[in-house]
Amino acid sequence: MGYTIAEISVALGAQAAGDLTVVIEAASEPASAGPADLALAMDPKYADGIAQGAAVAALLWQGADWQALGLKAAIFAPRGRLAMAGLSRILDAGPVIAAGVHAMAVVDASAVIGAGAAVAPFVVIGAGVVIGPNARIASHVSIAEGARIGADALICQGARIGARVVIGDRFICQPGAVIGADGFSFVTPEKSGVEEIRETLGQRDGFAAQSWTRIHSLGAVTIGNDVEIGANACIDRGTIRDTSIGDGTKLDNLVHIGHNVQIGNDCLLCGQVGIAGSSRIGNRVVLAGQCGVNDNIFVGDDVIAGGGTKIFTNAPAGRVLLGYPAVKMETHLEMQKSLRRLPRMMKNLSQTPDKG
Repeated sequence: MGYTIAEISVALGAQAAGDLTVVIEAASEPASAGPADLALAMDPKYADGIAQGAAVAALLWQGADWQALGLKAAIFAPRGRLAMAGLSRILDAGPVIAAGVHAMAVVDASAVIGAGAAVAPFVVIGAGVVIGPNARIASHVSIAEGARIGADALICQGARIGARVVIGDRFICQPGAVIGADGFSFVTPEKSGVEEIRETLGQRDGFAAQSWTRIHSLGAVTIGNDVEIGANACIDRGTIRDTSIGDGTKLDNLVHIGHNVQIGNDCLLCGQVGIAGSSRIGNRVVLAGQCGVNDNIFVGDDVIAGGGTKIFTNAPAGRVLLGYPAVKMETHLEMQKSLRRLPRMMKNLSQTPDKG
């Protein structure tokens, strides 16, 4: 199924020119585009590729001379990546899941499945579960007892939703994610070596046998509207209160959220981010790949942390962080410059005559 240039431009809220009846079936890089593809050339540097391909229509930068490029039609994108978001939404049909509940799905009699939902084979839905209207649940998903999921959810293959988890509308969950596993919480009868080190910052008086006693997780996970969870991400349930994730927040693949963590609205957590238990993350926080956040600290609104940053103490709102341990980005850059100068400085010091 395709879309006309007119339909696409209306959906994107963008201007179009030329033959608006041209039908588009897919998007493509300009050099490899065919007649039914929309060539993506939102920057002039991609213009040369149009002549190498066979596209008759393209998504172009504002003010582009589409006729000089040999096109029959064009759509103009004032903000390229935003246009890409809209275009990809139109063209992505998502996983094919037949309407209704498949005969090979196991659904408890007390579960409530909303109108228009599609449930694939080998899905298991537990007692008391409520699934909102128009949800799409792919094969091998399990949803444990008492979970509640809002309207228009898309839950991909092999995801696991734990007991009593509450999720808002328009939820997207990629394959293999686990939401609502027990938190990693243990205690020793006597003061543990970890507790001693926390107090002394390195000094230990001695070593003694110790064993770990499990603290069970009685809470669950609460997730707002328009949240996306990446493949193989893991969100632990709270010990007493729920672990929570605010509206609009997006988690990449392999992100781990510990028990009791509170994450605000519209945050972006990239691949392999780890947030330890009971930390609080504000709104619109961006943590780049492999960032780590210590337990029981607060990261304020609008903080941005570069890749690999390790945050061990509270981070004030609006701070841009980098490094291990995290410092202001400009401070980190100055530190790295100083480190590069150390060999030369040491050489100069060694050649300085001793005037003592």
